[in-house]
Amino acid sequence: MVTIDTFRKLALSFPEATEEAHFEKTSFRVRKKIFATYDAVHERACLKLSEIDQDVFSKDDSIYPVDNKWGKQGWTIIEMKTVHKDLFADALTTAYCNVAPGKLADLVKREEKQ
Repeated sequence: MVTIDTFRKLALSFPEATEEAHFEKTSFRVRKKIFATYDAVHERACLKLSEIDQDVFSKDDSIYPVDNKWGKQGWTIIEMKTVHKDLFADALTTAYCNVAPGKLADLVKREEKQ
């Protein structure tokens, strides 16, 4: 299980990440581009992944594509009540790196290797 506090802490640990309202949800952005949202009502995250990353992460039952055209663009739901924290952290990092400018993504990737 991943709480919103854990989600927030992880998301805001990335370079230049911000938290902003997005309709009835909370969004996490890098340079104004959304890489993740949180739906408090349903206790779900939604991450922006590539189609390949979406396919890989969706092998876990807690993770699946959004069921519409947004899902075909990589938007992926994560059930916060059942996802393992390490898997969530990997998916969130991947989402950030997919959206962030190359230099910021490279910083995060270098930190992961250390």
